[in-house]
Amino acid sequence: MKYSIVFSSVTGNTRQLADAILSVLPQENLRYFGPPAEIALEADCLYVGFWTDKGHCNKEISTFLKGVKGKEIFLFGTAGFGGSQEYFDKILDSVQKHIDRSNTVIGTFMCQGKMPASVRERYVKMKNSPLPIPNIDKMIENFDKAISHPDYEDIDRLKGSITQV
Repeated sequence: MKYSIVFSSVTGNTRQLADAILSVLPQENLRYFGPPAEIALEADCLYVGFWTDKGHCNKEISTFLKGVKGKEIFLFGTAGFGGSQEYFDKILDSVQKHIDRSNTVIGTFMCQGKMPASVRERYVKMKNSPLPIPNIDKMIENFDKAISHPDYEDIDRLKGSITQV
């Protein structure tokens, strides 16, 4: 069975997960590896990776998923805010709404991912503003925790969740 690994990655987090998936699947069955492209649809199984944008997958991936028909799909993604499986499950549920019913979701995986330094700088400015945002200290703390992710533990959990093709 041929597979493709399709992903979108701005900070490199989702690319890191895509590379981990590639490392555990048989190379001879690989049809395509990279950003959304028509050629990826020539595979029977798609591993589709996204970064989280306002609690949903990024637009490039949502557009791609809407065009997928009759495939097995394994979803994987990263989110700057994280640490809670409940939060990740909400994101995955929203992503699955973009998937046509002719497809079968064979697995999912999400983990926290580091964010650009500009995000922390924005949080610090917000904290020091005359009207600070509620929970801003927790947002800064979350940013600092995310710096190391995806980490080795995240990668190991992903590799353990991969459905072989």
